Amino acid sequence: MKTTVEISDPLFNQTRAIAAKERLHFRALVEEGLRAVIEARRSAKVKPFLLRDGSFKGGHGLQPGVKWTDLTALAHEDETGSLRR
Repeated sequence: MKTTVEISDPLFNQTRAIAAKERLHFRALVEEGLRAVIEARRSAKVKPFLLRDGSFKGGHGLQPGVKWTDLTALAHEDETGSLRR
């Protein structure tokens, strides 16, 4: 299959130099590199995503009678119930 891929000039020049040094076609070296990357990703063990425990340890959790609409005001109160400025 024929396709067009844009790569940076430095990467192109490095690849072309290696291909010339090893007497390979540019295409063969690019295919070899792609195969190596694909194989490495296939064989890599994928760690499952674990959500860290973000529980707040300082209070008593949700309190009865507190409405979501009151949370902003409560966040700006100090320990005495007065608004912080």
